[in-house]
Amino acid sequence: MMPPYYLEILAENGEVQQRQRMAALPIRIGRGYDNDFILDDAHTAARHAVIEDDGAGGLLLRDLGSQNGVIHRGQRQVQVAMTGDSIVRLGHTRLRVRASDHPVAPELGDTTMHNWEGLRPAMAGLAMIGASAAFSNWLGDAEAFDPITYLMIIAYALAGGLVWASVWAVANRLFGHVARFGRHLFIIGCGLLAMEVWELASNMAAYAFSLEALTRYGRHMFIVIVCAMIYYHLCTIKPQHPRRFALVAVVLAIIGSTLILLSNLQISGRLADEPYMSAIYPPALRLSPNHTMDAFFRDAASLQRAVDAERGKSAKGDDEDDSDE
Repeated sequence: MMPPYYLEILAENGEVQQRQRMAALPIRIGRGYDNDFILDDAHTAARHAVIEDDGAGGLLLRDLGSQNGVIHRGQRQVQVAMTGDSIVRLGHTRLRVRASDHPVAPELGDTTMHNWEGLRPAMAGLAMIGASAAFSNWLGDAEAFDPITYLMIIAYALAGGLVWASVWAVANRLFGHVARFGRHLFIIGCGLLAMEVWELASNMAAYAFSLEALTRYGRHMFIVIVCAMIYYHLCTIKPQHPRRFALVAVVLAIIGSTLILLSNLQISGRLADEPYMSAIYPPALRLSPNHTMDAFFRDAASLQRAVDAERGKSAKGDDEDDSDE
């Protein structure tokens, strides 16, 4: 290994938090100010370890009799050969050392859309948030048009979107070194717009084609959209881990859908969100053939027979209980 050497303090996820250049060996490590590499860690000794030549051109880290020792691969060691990829723990500090000739990984392809940063995605996100809020209120508004009401609803929606995007921007700044506030605002705008489109399209399709499952289990799609938003937020922060974040999104979607089903079952005794189709549109949108009166009465008669049979079983059970007494 060729000098100079670089000591690196690593985070739990392997990212470099601090790097310091050392011109020559030995390198004394510890909490004391007389060390070459000073550790700001109360769990390390004043003179904790030393890195020196192993006599064969390599590096050797040796414990200097510290209380907490040197931990390598979960085991306490007196000395550890530092190959460049060896990571040791001194106290609560994860550390490795690399020489100037250590090979680096190939350059990653740039997947960041630099042209879609800043003001443009922010304004597009705000526009989608405001439009989705106004449209949702317009669909359910049965009173006379009141501009103040719409302005208040849009203001609340924009405030909520700004808070949501700010939280993700702070996380992006902490873990991705840049905020990308506009990108996060655009993601939530797309998510809210997708929710509005799904609600309107699913209700119309359910009414037109008698697909009641779209309305009875429609809330699960909202869970999917929210998890998709979380996935894109995470990928904006760390674009190099898409598979890991996709797995997180899938797990969150499964948990959310399961909670909805259990809540419906506890409240109403059924898994569906509603017992019947609540969204009714003009008959001109109806494409599925209507049920005949004969089919209706057949279904009613079948239901009556089932109820009578259940009543008969209940009455028979009561009679048996009385006879036993």
